[in-house]
Amino acid sequence: MIYFVGAGPGDPELITIKGAKLLQEADVVIYTGSLVNPKILNYCKPGADIYNSATMTREEILAVMRRAHLKQLTVVRLHTGDPALYGAIQEQMDALMSQNIPFKVVPGVSSFLAAAAAIPHELTLPGVTQTIILTRMEGRTPVPEQEKLKELARHQCTMCIFLSVHQIERLVEELLAGGYSPQTPVLVIEKVSWPEERLLRGTLADIAEQVKNAGITRTALVLVGDVFNSSYQLSRLYDPHFDHSYRNSRK
Repeated sequence: MIYFVGAGPGDPELITIKGAKLLQEADVVIYTGSLVNPKILNYCKPGADIYNSATMTREEILAVMRRAHLKQLTVVRLHTGDPALYGAIQEQMDALMSQNIPFKVVPGVSSFLAAAAAIPHELTLPGVTQTIILTRMEGRTPVPEQEKLKELARHQCTMCIFLSVHQIERLVEELLAGGYSPQTPVLVIEKVSWPEERLLRGTLADIAEQVKNAGITRTALVLVGDVFNSSYQLSRLYDPHFDHSYRNSRK
């Protein structure tokens, strides 16, 4: 079996128990060396064949999988965060399906969730927003016109922006053009959950200068929204006057 496993955001202990067990059992491990914390490879059993996909093409990665499948070996394809987000796994899964090679996916902790824990702050608050947008700026990978940052900003909800910190000035311009005020809170978290994690707090008016002064150009997430600096309503779930299927109201 071939397993696509989410390694989590960086901290080796933030991989799931299932993911760690699969690494311990795997005969072949292909990991995203440009992003995955190499300490996670300490879960691997002695003698496992380990490949760093940062130096490989898609066809080279698939060739390793095919050879392992023919030998009836267990393969872990280790992706950073959760493999469903910006993991480029669909093309790998489609190639395996076309050759009738079985695979499974094991989810992981995404960096946007680790960032919320690092701040720490809830990303959805009653009376402020109940929506999170996960997106990125256009780069080598194009973005549909209706998904341009300026268009998404019109929703005024919490935004978690991946793979875009190197374009921080343009990012700010688009968010302002979409309707966020210059005083909208912004947080930039570099290498979240790693020992060298850095957290910048600011607003759309000053975050670009902060990022530039800090020298942050990659491996960082940008979180934007009034949720980080607004009054909010208390949850009705724990309100003594609120009925639900597990508790009668206490009037």
